[in-house]
Amino acid sequence: MSATLQHRRPGTEAPRLPDAVQQDWHGETYHGRPAVKASSFDWRVSTYIVILGVAGSAQLIAALARRAGPEARGLVRRARLLALGGSMVGPLVLVQHLKTPSRWFNMLRIVRPTSPMSLGSWLLTGFGLLSGLSALGELLGRRWRFARRVGDAAQGPAALAGAGMSVYTAALLSSTSTPLWAAAPAPLAAQFGTSSMAGAASALALMQRAAGEERSARRLEALATLALAAEWLAGREAERRWRRAGIAAPIERGTTGALHHGGGKALGVVAPLAAHGLGRVVGGRVGPLLPELASLAVLLGGAAMRHAVLRAGNESACRPQDAFRVTQGARR
Repeated sequence: MSATLQHRRPGTEAPRLPDAVQQDWHGETYHGRPAVKASSFDWRVSTYIVILGVAGSAQLIAALARRAGPEARGLVRRARLLALGGSMVGPLVLVQHLKTPSRWFNMLRIVRPTSPMSLGSWLLTGFGLLSGLSALGELLGRRWRFARRVGDAAQGPAALAGAGMSVYTAALLSSTSTPLWAAAPAPLAAQFGTSSMAGAASALALMQRAAGEERSARRLEALATLALAAEWLAGREAERRWRRAGIAAPIERGTTGALHHGGGKALGVVAPLAAHGLGRVVGGRVGPLLPELASLAVLLGGAAMRHAVLRAGNESACRPQDAFRVTQGARR
């Protein structure tokens, strides 16, 4: 039997592979087949990511606004209700993607710390329960003081779970073997998190303007502007890593590239920043139309960005050269 096939005793060194085996990959694949399998994630998954990200960041805003005093009570109530609505609608979209509802319950049978899917399932469940308690305090707090206390007590844990909801989907994508997602885990998480905060602030700004609370709406729009600037920086870093790894083609070209640049960047970041900047210059002469359009653009652009990332990731999985470039880069 060859020495490379013999059973090694504990403590002995592994045999050195021949140089022919250790050579770098030069583009060959088995019958040109992809090295990894593309995921089944589609628009429903990207919609789920958007909804739960906005809901999670809404709980963060609710926790911050609660410290502002009684004058922010309306914002706290709307943020909690937005979080509750997202925690209810998001799982329904996800279960629709899973096709078999029992899969959702099966994921809750165990807790596996090494599995982002397992931790994410429990995080989503906990976030939904905590959001329900915090919203219960808003809905029943005027009649029963105990309900108000329960809702306020749940606010802190709900905000922590909301922070996790804002970024965990990026961690879930990055833990796969899909080249585009695995090549930039930290920038992708930052991009998803800041986009979630911008989306939550924009959605709540629309709700505050509809309620006639212009002052808090302007503060939320300022928060959205800061989050968009951070999202822009995170996106640039992710693109830099993709280009350095030589796997940026799926998100820069074709239909997916148009969705990423035209929807995620131009509509979702550049246009709102320009609109908010113009609104600061001209003041109230343009009325609420410009900031409201900017808030809508943030929400639509955030959805386009996530869908482009999902599409580009699946396209990169079908490109064997991308998979080998990422694994070679990780080895070095």
